[in-house]
Amino acid sequence: MSGIKSVMRPLAVAAIATIATSGALAQEVTLKMHQFLPAQANVPAKVLDVWADKVEAASDGRIKIDRFPSMQLGGSPPELMDQAIDGIADIVWTVVGYTPGRFPSTEVFELPFMVEDAREASCAYWNLFESHMADSEFADVKILGTWVHGPGMFHTSEPVNTPADLQGMKIRGGSRLVNQLLELSGATPVGMPVPAVPEGLSKGVIDGTTIPWEVTTALKIPELVEFHTEFEGPALYTLTFVLAMNKGAYEGLPDDLKMVMDENSGLNFSIFAGGTQADADGPAREIAVENGNEIIIVSDTSEWEAVVNPIYDTWVAELAEKDIDGQALIDEAKALMQGECKGATADM
Repeated sequence: MSGIKSVMRPLAVAAIATIATSGALAQEVTLKMHQFLPAQANVPAKVLDVWADKVEAASDGRIKIDRFPSMQLGGSPPELMDQAIDGIADIVWTVVGYTPGRFPSTEVFELPFMVEDAREASCAYWNLFESHMADSEFADVKILGTWVHGPGMFHTSEPVNTPADLQGMKIRGGSRLVNQLLELSGATPVGMPVPAVPEGLSKGVIDGTTIPWEVTTALKIPELVEFHTEFEGPALYTLTFVLAMNKGAYEGLPDDLKMVMDENSGLNFSIFAGGTQADADGPAREIAVENGNEIIIVSDTSEWEAVVNPIYDTWVAELAEKDIDGQALIDEAKALMQGECKGATADM
């Protein structure tokens, strides 16, 4: 028996070495992904889960992404970015405007009547992120994707055709610039994260909200208001999003798993995410139509533009105080959307 044992021992060592070389014992990583919407909402179901599933598959199961919707890891939506920086979560999806003034360059895509197409804007956003934001405003995190939603619009308890109709109304705004837009239009802006909107409407804390169509389904907005105001041409506004990863979690990955993350993130993913979110607007709109709600379409936006366009000069002046050339960002964003990013499309 001792002879058999002496033969088996080197064979076992050799087998272990072979397994390790083949990757069966390669490093495995579990990442926590945190965000503020219910799991069945469009962004988690159609963007984040699609992305996470693809990353898991591309890693041959060595990366596992645990998904935590509806702030299940604790905290509030405005805390998500710091959760990524501090490692409370490994990956977060968040509205950049939930931390007003902290990532000022992203606001170029939140300016009124700036964005017409979510794919083109998401493409331009990634390009501007790489050239202007990666090593400055977002130096503390690893950004995996940057995108905007489809056209932002009004959902209200009373009809809104002109800025005068907003007088005396309390309207939820999703970012600093949207709140400025509301104030210039005569409304009283109320800042709150989007998950708080249904309760705000049902309790009369707000008379309406600014959100794109796609998120109205998860929030049951057509059941809470009767009127929706759309704008033809460039959107009244859009919000900017990021999918951000803790830097240590990313840098701690072995090189081949870093490559998996990189190959499934960046420009194409950003275009896919923005486009997918915008594509969900149509089905959500149909729910409001089926509910018998009134959809107001503003085809001539000149009156609205005259009221809200002073935001541009104010924004450029504010960024100048931070040593950022806001007008150059506006010009570059427009050039990208009308040039290199025109007609941008991507699939995961």
